[in-house]
Amino acid sequence: MKSINKNHYIGIGLIAFAVVFRVFSVEMSWHNVAPLVGISLLSGFLFKSSALAFLIPLAIYFGSDLYLQLTSGAGFYGVSQYFVYGAMALVALLGTFMKKNKPLSVAGFALSGTLLFWIISNFGVFAAGFYGYSFAGLVQTYLMAIPFYTPMGTELFVNAIVGDLIFTSMIFATYSVITSKVMQLKVDRA
Repeated sequence: MKSINKNHYIGIGLIAFAVVFRVFSVEMSWHNVAPLVGISLLSGFLFKSSALAFLIPLAIYFGSDLYLQLTSGAGFYGVSQYFVYGAMALVALLGTFMKKNKPLSVAGFALSGTLLFWIISNFGVFAAGFYGYSFAGLVQTYLMAIPFYTPMGTELFVNAIVGDLIFTSMIFATYSVITSKVMQLKVDRA
């Protein structure tokens, strides 16, 4: 089995897992608890110079948004959604800079990905005009997004950080286990 084929299978499996988990988390009202940052980082890490690095996270979002649109009418919600999609692509780009799958590196990239996503997606809220198109509106957008400003904001932000750290760690650990098992099978067969 070629390495790229193995990575394609891993990518397809991650897409399926992420779509199902994102839909499940929305249905259970576990807002912002999803493996999307972790999968975007791993996608960039695995497919550094390939379009797949960006297509995987975008396919996850689109697939789950399509399902949510068809079942509840809440999948596609406006101009700020473009910023969400762009943020996930940039998180995948961030993953291309990851050199090694080491716990401290994974945690640092997970936190950086969460922050990058937060900054860009909230700029999308500003671009949608929720608080006006002025400097005061921009400041208000980010104030409303800061943790501890509102109970809902705290829940969403904490959920994002905790979910991103846990899922990113689990995803990279699972990838390490799978690839070490595949390598062990190759050694055993040789």
